[in-house]
Amino acid sequence: MSVILIMWLRELRRYTRSRAQIVASLGQPLLYLLALGFGMGPVFQKAGQGNYVQFVAPGVIAMTVLFSSVFSGIGLLFDRQFGFLKETMVAPVPRFQVMFGRTLGAATVAVIQGTLVMIVCFIAGFRVVNWTLFPLAFLFMGLIACLFAAMGTAIGSALENMQGFQLIMNFLVMPMFFLSGALYPINNQSKIFSTIVSLDPLAYGVDALRIILINRSFYGLPLDVTVLSIVALVFVGIGTKMFSRIQV
Repeated sequence: MSVILIMWLRELRRYTRSRAQIVASLGQPLLYLLALGFGMGPVFQKAGQGNYVQFVAPGVIAMTVLFSSVFSGIGLLFDRQFGFLKETMVAPVPRFQVMFGRTLGAATVAVIQGTLVMIVCFIAGFRVVNWTLFPLAFLFMGLIACLFAAMGTAIGSALENMQGFQLIMNFLVMPMFFLSGALYPINNQSKIFSTIVSLDPLAYGVDALRIILINRSFYGLPLDVTVLSIVALVFVGIGTKMFSRIQV
């Protein structure tokens, strides 16, 4: 348990010591929120879909959590390159605890960044429909973060250089984001497209946040919880197995 706590605190310290990282983490979400939120707003409203900022804000929050948690795998590559990972791996502790601590730390950082973006969304005009459900938003942000932090750890464990990680991220993370329905409604789509979207775990995270924040649903909260929980457990298992195979 102490190892998990140490790794969790280390991930938090790494984030809080870098003000540049905090500012940079807000750049892309702000671009989507402001450029698309206000740029596409009139078109979205004329289509009878209402306020686009209100619609896109939960998707932007989920995007922030996704990117932050997945790219925690880059930290694993840095640790391997500069020797910190070797010191950790040779310690007489189960590697599962090390991996789990890193995952929790990365997930906590992702939730913090998602909360910062949520505050910016409020400033931009976003409003929560039902405040009694609002605390559940942080629960689902944490679930999304744990899922993709474990995925990032699994990918980072299997790679040895930054170039390979970036290549996989471009072919994995960006498609997952754009197919999640974060920027557009996924109802009234073709059957083939809807099937593809339903295979994206982030789609269920975006849907859950929309239910909680703006009372707009496609899959339903029970299905969202089930899919996110199962996929999170699967990736934690895969991440643990891949992490235990690292040679230092």
